[in-house]
Amino acid sequence: MGRNTRKRSKSLGGKVIAAAAALMLGGGGLVVVNVYASAHETSGGNTVKRSSPGGTGQASASAASTIGCPDVGSRLRQVPGQARAEVDKQLALLDSQISEAYQRLRSSTRAIQQDSDFADNAIMGPLKDKRVATIDRIALAIGRAGDRPQGLESLAACTLRAAGNQSAAGNGPVAADFVDITTVRPNVTAPRVSRKASRGAFTTQCGVNENKLYNSDNVIVAPGVDNGAHHTHDYVGNQANDAFADNDDFAGGETTCRNQGDKSSYYWPVLRLQDGTEEFDAEQQGGGAEGNTGKILTASEVTLEYVGNASSKVVAMPKFLRIITGDAKAFTNGTANANAAWSCTGFEDRQVTDKYPVCPEGSSLVRTSKFQSCWDGRNTDSANHRAHVAFADPKTGACPRGFKAIPQLVQRLVYDVDAPSLNDDGRSSPFYAVDGFPEQMHQPITDHGDFVNVFDERLMNRMVKCINTGRRCQ
Repeated sequence: MGRNTRKRSKSLGGKVIAAAAALMLGGGGLVVVNVYASAHETSGGNTVKRSSPGGTGQASASAASTIGCPDVGSRLRQVPGQARAEVDKQLALLDSQISEAYQRLRSSTRAIQQDSDFADNAIMGPLKDKRVATIDRIALAIGRAGDRPQGLESLAACTLRAAGNQSAAGNGPVAADFVDITTVRPNVTAPRVSRKASRGAFTTQCGVNENKLYNSDNVIVAPGVDNGAHHTHDYVGNQANDAFADNDDFAGGETTCRNQGDKSSYYWPVLRLQDGTEEFDAEQQGGGAEGNTGKILTASEVTLEYVGNASSKVVAMPKFLRIITGDAKAFTNGTANANAAWSCTGFEDRQVTDKYPVCPEGSSLVRTSKFQSCWDGRNTDSANHRAHVAFADPKTGACPRGFKAIPQLVQRLVYDVDAPSLNDDGRSSPFYAVDGFPEQMHQPITDHGDFVNVFDERLMNRMVKCINTGRRCQ
C-alpha cells in the first residue's frame, strides 16, 4: 500500500461509529465482555482478573464473560524474513476474529440467557474454525521459507468462562487502583557498579509532543495494520511514525529532537483525565469507540536519557533497532513482561507497578520506563519483538551470555495533574488513567514504551564515547 493511499487512523475528518469496543490482542488474550454484571477485585496488592478454572460454555449469570484465546504471536520465536509480512497479516486477522467474537458476544446477552448452548454454537465454535484456518496459513507461510512450526494447531481453541470480579464502571479505573505514594516504602535499587562500568550519560531533548502527533498504530508490533495498538500514542522525535512507516521513512522523517542527528521515534500510550472531555478521537477506534475516553494530558516534562552499564562498557546500538518495554496486556497476560514504574516527584525512591500513585500537594505524577540494555549483536527486531534484546542482571548489571551492553534508554514523563478524589470515586477530582486495550481495564501495570533507534552514526558514536568515559553529554 502506498503512502498516499493508506488509511489514517488518526484522521480528524472521518468519523468512526462508536460501536462496542473491538480489541486486538496479538492473536490472544482475554476479551472482557460485560454481559451480566461487574465488580472489582484486588489480590495481594495486585489488581487482577479472576477466571473460573477450566470449563467452556455459558458463563455464570452473576459474572461477566470472557473469551480466552492462546496468544499465537508470543509463541513464534523464529519467523523468516520472507514470511514476516504474511505472518503479520494473519496475526492481525486473528485479532480481528477475536474482536468480532467479542462484539457478537456483547450483542447476544438475551440469546445467551435464553439458550445455554448459544455462545458455544454461535460464537465459540465458529471462532475456533476461523482460527484453525488462520493458524494453518501462518504455519504454511513460515514453512515455505524454513522449518514449519509444530503444535500451533493446539492454540486454535478458545474458552468462554466467567471473568470474575471487575471494575464497577466496567472499564476501570476505580479508587482501589490508586495508592498514596507517601505510604509506599522506598524500593528502588541499583546494581553494584564494577571498575569496568560505563558511568556516563547522554541526554536528548525532543519535546513533549507539542505538535500533537497522535495515532493508534504500532509500527513495531503491528506493521502495516491501521489501529494496530487499539489505543492512542504520544509521539516525540521522528514525525513519520505510523503503521506504514519503513526504515526509509524514518531516515527521511523530520524530528522534534533539538539535535537533528537524533531522528529516533519515542512513543507511549497517552494519559487521560477521566473527566468526560470528548477528544478528537472520541468516536474513533483506538479512542472512545474502544473505551479510551477523557482529556488527553500532555506531559509537562519529558526526559530521554541514555545511561551506561554497571559491569562493562557499552557498544553502539544498530540503526533501526526496535525495542518495546513493558506489556500493554499485562493485566491478562500476567506480569512476566510488565515494566511499569509510577511515582511522584520528590518520592522517586519508591515506585509502584500495579497502582496509580496519589501525589501530595506540590508533587507531580511521574512515569518511568527503563528499556532493555542488552542486544544480541545481530538483529534489530525479532518475531515476538523481545528475543533480540534483554535486561541486564538487576544485581550485577551483566548482560546474558551472547548479548552485548548498549546504552540504556530511561524515559521519564512528568504530569501536572491534580490528585484524584478517592472518597467519592473521582467525582470531585477525576481519576486519570493510561490508554489501553478495553479488556485491560486501564490498569497501571499495562504501561509501556516503544523506541525505534534512528540516531546517525556520528551522534551514536559520540553517545557511546561519552558514556564509556564517564561524562555527561547532550
